[in-house]
Amino acid sequence: MKLMRKYSVLIVCGVFLSATLALTTTAVLAESAAGLRWTMPAGWKSEAPRPMRAATYSVSPAPGDQSGGEVVINYFGPGQGGSIDANIERWKGQVQAADGKPAAAKVAKRTVRGIAITTIDASGTYSGMGGPMAPSQPVQGYRLLGAIVEGPGGNVFVKFAGPAKTVAANQAKFEQLLASFDKDK
Repeated sequence: MKLMRKYSVLIVCGVFLSATLALTTTAVLAESAAGLRWTMPAGWKSEAPRPMRAATYSVSPAPGDQSGGEVVINYFGPGQGGSIDANIERWKGQVQAADGKPAAAKVAKRTVRGIAITTIDASGTYSGMGGPMAPSQPVQGYRLLGAIVEGPGGNVFVKFAGPAKTVAANQAKFEQLLASFDKDK
C-alpha cells in the first residue's frame, strides 16, 4: 500500500511537471512588437533574429514542392513602414499574373480582440522585394498571404510567401497566427 501511494504521488508530480513545462514552452513561443503579442503555430521553425524583423519563421515544403515558405513579421516603429494601402499595393505588385500585370488579389478586413487586421491573398509569379539590396529572380507558382495588424505602437506587417501548395497546406496555421494576436497586458 505504501508503495502504491509513493507511485501515485510521483505520477501526480509528473503530470504537474509536464503541464508546467507545456505552459512554459508555449509562453516561450509567444513573441511581441508594437504592444502586441502572438504565438508561432506548431510545426513552423523560428529563425535567428534578422535586421528589421520582429520574427522570421520557416515553413517546410508541402509534398511535391521543392522549397518551403517563409513567414516574416516586420515592425519598424510607431508611424513607420508606410500606410496600410501603400503596403497592400506594394504586395500586389510583388505577384504578377501570366500577362505580367499584378495578379488578382483578395483584400479583406477583420477584427481580432479589438485589433484591426487587413489581409491580402495573391497567387502567381512572385518577385519578392527585389531592388539592389535584395535582388531576386521571379518564381512562378507562388502565393502570398499578408496581413497588416494595427497595434497600439504601430503597424505590424506579416507576410507569408512560398510555393502555392506549401502556402495552401499552411493557410490554417497562418490564420491561427493571426487569431493569436492580442494586446500586451
